[in-house]
Amino acid sequence: MFKMIETNPQDFDDFAGLLALLHSCFAFMESRIDPPSSLDKMTQADLRAKAQAENLILFRDKTGAPKACLFAVQQNQRLYLGKMAVAQELRGQGIARALIGAAEKLARDLGLSALALQTRVELTENHACFTRLGFTETARVAHAGYDHPTSICFQRML
Repeated sequence: MFKMIETNPQDFDDFAGLLALLHSCFAFMESRIDPPSSLDKMTQADLRAKAQAENLILFRDKTGAPKACLFAVQQNQRLYLGKMAVAQELRGQGIARALIGAAEKLARDLGLSALALQTRVELTENHACFTRLGFTETARVAHAGYDHPTSICFQRML
């Protein structure tokens, strides 16, 4: 039914599908977060470049269509996770946990000591999800031009 979680799949080229997945999964936050998500300005070319510069962790269906993703990049001794998305119809099936597991394996392979990520202050359901996945809050930060926290930093030690 589905392919396994893949890290940096060599045969992947469906950046239109990946962008559509991200837009679909991030749509719920459009009216809730300030400032708007950086995804709003991303193009297929931007995603392709991101996948070349970072690690793309991907979950595809049997046709090869992206159904879940996560980008990961080394920052000092941590692996920073971003743009995590799981298709609505697959939520609650352990896909997010599998993506995080693949990121943890990658981090260990790189000799890193932690996973890190940020989520917006307003997205309390994301805070709960990441807490269930073993992350703890480490800081609150503000985007440029804001005088109050707009994001929460989470970390999970390995």
